[in-house]
Amino acid sequence: MRAAVLTAPGEMRIDMVERPEPGPGEVRVRLEGSGVCASNLEPWAGQPWMTYPGEPGGLGHEGWGVVDAVGEGVTDVRVGERVAALSHHSFAQYDIAGAESVLRLPEMLGDQPFPGEPLGCAFNIFRRSDIRAGQTVAIVGIGFLGAVLTKLATDAGARVIAISRRAFSRDLARTYGAAETIPMDDHWAIIDQVKQLTGEKMCERVIEAVGKQWPLDLAGELVAFGGKLIVAGYHQDGPRQVNMQMWNWKGIDVINAHERDPQVQRQGVREAIDAVAAGRLDPTPLYSHRYPLDRLGEALDATRDKPDGFVKALVTL
Repeated sequence: MRAAVLTAPGEMRIDMVERPEPGPGEVRVRLEGSGVCASNLEPWAGQPWMTYPGEPGGLGHEGWGVVDAVGEGVTDVRVGERVAALSHHSFAQYDIAGAESVLRLPEMLGDQPFPGEPLGCAFNIFRRSDIRAGQTVAIVGIGFLGAVLTKLATDAGARVIAISRRAFSRDLARTYGAAETIPMDDHWAIIDQVKQLTGEKMCERVIEAVGKQWPLDLAGELVAFGGKLIVAGYHQDGPRQVNMQMWNWKGIDVINAHERDPQVQRQGVREAIDAVAAGRLDPTPLYSHRYPLDRLGEALDATRDKPDGFVKALVTL
C-alpha cells in the first residue's frame, strides 16, 4: 500500500509498504481520507524530541473509510461497513484499529467525509464545558474546533462571543450562531469590549481554542468570577505561564478538555455521528481544503499558514 512517511522536518515522501493485517480483536480499514490536525505541525516543523523517519502513515489519526478485513474474535464489525476510525496511521491507504475503536457511519451520510476524531473531540469539550442556557460564552480562536463549539453552545441557549484574528473566521462564527464577534488583535481592547457586552460581568464560560500563550492569557482575563476556563487548544510546543493570582482571586475552574480515555473518545464520536446524521450539525463548510496523499506536505503547510478561507484540510485517498 501507499503510505506517507515523515523523513525529516518539512520533508514527506510516499513509500510502498506492506499492507497491515488485523490481529485478534482488530479490523483493517480501507481509508477514504483523513483530516489534518494541528498536532501534526510540531513533528512537521521538527522538535528536539522527534526522531526520523516516522512510521508509515504516522501522524494521521482522523481517518474514515470501509472495513475490508477483520481479525479473530471480531463479531460486531463486518466487512463492508463504512466507519470512522480512532486509529493512528491513517495517512495511508489502510490502517488497523481495535474493533471497539471504529464507529459505524449511517447510510444517510452517504459518501460524506467524516473525520470522527476531531468532531468527537469537539463534542467532548462541549460536554466538559458544562454550558447552560442563558450563559455568555467566549470562544477564543475560531477554526474547525471553535466553529463547531460555537454551534453547540448556541444550540444550548448560550450567547456566544467569538474572538478570532481573521475576518473570514469571524464571519464563519456568525454562520454557526455567534451573537457577537471581536477581532483578536488588541489584548486590552478585547477585554474592554467584552466588559461592555456583559455589563462588566464577563463570561461564565471561556473556551481557549488556539493553543498559544497569548490566547490563553486573554481567555483567563475574560472569565467571570466563579466561571470556567476550558483549555481546548493544543499546548504541546513548550511550557506555559499562567496568572495564578488572577485565577485564584476569581475562584475559577480550569478544565483541560482533551480526553485520553478511549471510552470517552468513542462517546464523543458517537454523539457527533448522531448530530450530523440528524441534521443538527453540518460540518461540510468546515472542510475547506482537500489534498491527495502525495500532497500531504502542502496540506500541513496550509494548516500551519492558514491561507484565506482555510478552516480544515482533508487528505483523500
